[in-house]
Amino acid sequence: MLVGIGLIAWVCQQIYRGRGKPLRPIPVEIVGLYWSFVDLVWILLFPVLYLIGRV
Repeated sequence: MLVGIGLIAWVCQQIYRGRGKPLRPIPVEIVGLYWSFVDLVWILLFPVLYLIGRV
């Protein structure tokens, strides 16, 4: 998750430095896909680790 936050910060920094100049879409898409993967893994791991173990 920390890697994803770091990548999002990097994309934001690149956009800020460009000051309106369009950023190449490939890094933005890759970071978005990575963050979606992290989100999906968390949605699957949370019930398995925390909810099922308490039953």
